[in-house]
Amino acid sequence: MTMEKGSISVQSQNIFPIIKKFLYSDHDIFLRELISNAIDATQKLKTLSNKGVIKTELGDLTIDIAIDEEAGTLTISDRGIGMTDEEVKKYLNQVAFSSAEEFVEKYKAENTIIGHFGLGFYSAFMVADKVEVISKSYRRNAKTVRWECDGEPEYAIEFVDSRARGTDVILHINEDSKEFLEKSRIEGLLKKYCRFLPILIRFGKRTETTYEGEGEDRKSISTEVDNFINNTEPTWKKSPRSLKEEDYKEFYQELYPYSQPPLFWIHLNIDYPFNLTGILYFPKLSQQLEVQKNKIQLYSNQVYVTDDVKDIVPEFLTLLHGVIDSPDIPLNVSRSYLQSDHNVKKITSYITKKVAEKLQSLFKKDREAYEEKWDEIAPIVKYGMITDEKFYDKASKFALLKNTDGEYFTIEEYREKVKANQTDKHDKVVVIYASQDHDQSTFISSAKERGYDVVLFDQIIDNHFIQHIEQKESNLLFVRVDSDTTDNLIQTDEAVESAMSEKDQEKVKKLFEEVLEKESSSIQMKAMTDKDHPVVITKPEFMRRMQEMQRLQGMGGMDMPEMHNLVINTNHPLIIDKLTKMRSEDKKQDFVKYLYDLARLNQQMLKGDELSQFIKRSLEFVS
Repeated sequence: MTMEKGSISVQSQNIFPIIKKFLYSDHDIFLRELISNAIDATQKLKTLSNKGVIKTELGDLTIDIAIDEEAGTLTISDRGIGMTDEEVKKYLNQVAFSSAEEFVEKYKAENTIIGHFGLGFYSAFMVADKVEVISKSYRRNAKTVRWECDGEPEYAIEFVDSRARGTDVILHINEDSKEFLEKSRIEGLLKKYCRFLPILIRFGKRTETTYEGEGEDRKSISTEVDNFINNTEPTWKKSPRSLKEEDYKEFYQELYPYSQPPLFWIHLNIDYPFNLTGILYFPKLSQQLEVQKNKIQLYSNQVYVTDDVKDIVPEFLTLLHGVIDSPDIPLNVSRSYLQSDHNVKKITSYITKKVAEKLQSLFKKDREAYEEKWDEIAPIVKYGMITDEKFYDKASKFALLKNTDGEYFTIEEYREKVKANQTDKHDKVVVIYASQDHDQSTFISSAKERGYDVVLFDQIIDNHFIQHIEQKESNLLFVRVDSDTTDNLIQTDEAVESAMSEKDQEKVKKLFEEVLEKESSSIQMKAMTDKDHPVVITKPEFMRRMQEMQRLQGMGGMDMPEMHNLVINTNHPLIIDKLTKMRSEDKKQDFVKYLYDLARLNQQMLKGDELSQFIKRSLEFVS
C-alpha cells in the first residue's frame, strides 16, 4: 500500500504547542491518559464479547508497558478492540473527537469506559518528538495499520505486516523528557496512577526470592517473574457483605504501608441518584489537627485522578483517609480539577450524612467502645460541628464532653449533670473546663472541693469549639477553671467568711501593690478556704480567649497585653500568721515577691532567669 499523507483536522494550526505546554499541569499525566485509553480499548472488547458481538475467546488481555532505552522509546500495548484504518483517521486525526463518547452512546456502557474527552491521546506529545500507533481491529479480516505524527498537524498512515489484535502506542521520547526512559520513574508513575485499574498491567520482570532448606542448608533462589503493577479488584469495589474486618485493615495497609491500624471505616456504595463507591477510614490522630491532609484519593472508574478532594469532601472530613470512586464527578479536560456541578454538592451531602450515621450507629451500638475512641475522633467531629451546620445538628447527639475524672457525657447529659450546682444568675449552666489537667491541677482540685465538675478541653481545636457551642447553645457558658469569673458566676448559698479584719486586709493589699507595682492588673482580697493557695493568679476569660485565638491564627497574641488578676486568700495561714506578723519590711517584701512568684509558677508564667532566681530564693527560705 502506498503511504497516505494528510493533515490532522484541528481548529487552529497552533493546537500542538498549546497541547504540549498547557493541556496538563503535570507532564507525567501522559502515562495515565495513554493507559486509560488502553483500558478503554480492553473494556470495549469485553463489552462486545458480553453482548455476543464477539464469539471467539478473548485470550490474555494484559496491558504491557515497555522501555527501550537504546531506541529511546516507551511503548504502551493493549490487546483490546483495536482500530481499522478508517477508525484511526477518525479518532486520531480529529483532535477532541472522543471514540469513548461514541461507543458509550452505542453500547450504553457508561460505567466501564474511562475517556470522555478525546484529548488524552495527544498528551503524548508533551514528552515525545514522534508518536507511532500500530493497531489491528478485532473485526474479521482487519489489516494492521500504522500511524505516525511528529508533533505537527501532518501525519502519515500505512498498512504494515499483520500482528495480533490490539494497539501499540510508541513514544519517541524527546530530549527534555529522558526521565521517562528510566525504569524507576515509570514504575513510580504506574503505582501512582494505575495501581487499581481493572485490567492487569505488566511492566517487565522483577526478581522474586524464595528460600529452601533450614539452618546451614538454607539457600535463596532468585526467579524472574512478571512484574504486575495493579490490584484489579480493590476492596472498595467489592460488596460490603463479602468483606471481613481483616479485609478492610489489609486494604488500609495497601493504601498506607506501615501505618497504625484505623479506628473504623465507612464503606460507601450508592448507585442512585449518582454512582459512588469508596471506603473512608478514621485514622488515629493523636488528638491533634496538625496532620497531613490529602490522604483521600479520588478515582474515576478506578483511574487515579487526584488527592486534592476539598471540593467534594467536606473540609472537616479531609482529615480522613481512604478512597472515593465516582464516574459522575465532573472533571476538567486534564481530570486534575473538579468542576462546579450539582452532583458534587449531592455527593458532598451524601458523604457527610454517611459519616454522621456511622458515628451515631457506633455510639448507640457500643457506647463504651465509642468512648474509648473518642479522644482520637474528637478533632474530626468538633471540626465538623464548627464548619457544617447540618453535621452539627446530627453530631450534637454523639459528641462527648470528658471530665477530669475520665467520665464521658453528651452535651445534654452534661447539662443535666451540673445544672443544679453550676447555674449562674442568668440561668445559664456554667461549664468549668481545664485546658491542661496537669498544669492546672491546683485549680481543678480547688473547683472540685467546692463541689464543681471540671471538663477537659485540651485539643488545639477546642478554643473554637467552645465558642461555637456557646453560640449554638444559648443556655451554656464555658469558663476556664483558672478564670477570674468562675466563682462569681455560680450562685451558692455557702459564703466563706474572712478571718482578717478589713483594716488588716487593706494593709496586706497595699503591701502587695507597693512591692509588685504594675506587674499585676489588679489585686483582690478574697475569703477562700485554708486549703486554697495563699495567692492565686486568675485571668479574664474574654481576654484570655482573644489571646489564644490570636496565637492560633499565627498572630502570636503580641498586640494584647498579658492581663491577669492577683487574688489574696484572707484565710490562709501564710497571710494571716506569717506575713502580717513579720517585723522586717525587707522580709515582708521578699515574702510577697515569693508568694507572687509561687502563683506565677502555678500558671506556667515563671520561666528562664526568673525561674532560676525563684528556685534560689526557695532554697534560701528553707535553709
